[in-house]
Amino acid sequence: MNAGEFEPVRGVPDLYVHDTGMFDTDEYGSVYVYDAERPAVIDTGTGANREALFETIGKIGIEVDELAWIVPTHAHLDHAGGAGHLAARYPNAEVAVPERGVRHLVDPERLVDGTKSAVRDQWQYYDDPEPVPEDRITGLADGDRIDLGGRELVVHSAPGHAPHHAVYHDPDAGVVFTADAAGIYVPEVDSIRQTTPPPQFDLNQCLRDLGTIADLEPDHLCFGHFGPREYDPDLIEEAKRTYVEWVEAVRAKREELGDDEAVVEHFEETSRDVEFWNSERARADASLNARGVLAFLDRGETP
Repeated sequence: MNAGEFEPVRGVPDLYVHDTGMFDTDEYGSVYVYDAERPAVIDTGTGANREALFETIGKIGIEVDELAWIVPTHAHLDHAGGAGHLAARYPNAEVAVPERGVRHLVDPERLVDGTKSAVRDQWQYYDDPEPVPEDRITGLADGDRIDLGGRELVVHSAPGHAPHHAVYHDPDAGVVFTADAAGIYVPEVDSIRQTTPPPQFDLNQCLRDLGTIADLEPDHLCFGHFGPREYDPDLIEEAKRTYVEWVEAVRAKREELGDDEAVVEHFEETSRDVEFWNSERARADASLNARGVLAFLDRGETP
């Protein structure tokens, strides 16, 4: 897919995937649109490319006054940055996000500051988020259900990536919206890469979150980065190995170099070997992930 395009998710009626063109990269950021009785947008992108998403929602056939739900999987701005813009565009839609993310979307100032610190020069690809009105946002807890009319999304807390992170499960369609809990899926090579951002990545919880997804026995996984894929237990095992091996690689490089900035620079340089993203995206991804693992190791936790 290319930025701004959308297509049906095979095997799942009424579900569409939209490529946000996030970070000026094709097949990196996904938003899902459920054309259900009570239509929903799952995740929102950064907000920077919202006009293309608005166009997709209209082409699917959802009128401005018909959208019922705006459902970020967590408060990170690559998933929830467009929530306030969508709320302004679709006046009857309720925003629902894991409860620890509510305050960040109502008053995004601290989240913006933290994101700028984490993503550094990549902030150029974000947009300043619009606050979500307090009377239009609901906090979600583990086990809650989002009523789409004739179907529902079940909330499963998955805080390994961040404390305000969840996955959503449509049991009737056999779909799990994994957000960042199962890593980054790269369609070009049919493989999983880690996503370990600072400051709250937790390897041990991340591995438990992968177990949660496996226990749901879905038919389809819908990744926040990027796109849908038929479920395969081997993919979850690959994700677990990827995370463990990545953390161990960062740990070993820290012991070798003894300087965290040198560790980050090392992984930025080796990101040149990544062939499926542009060099800027690969370098930024490596930097963010390395710093997230270093923060995890600083907390003295062990896998």
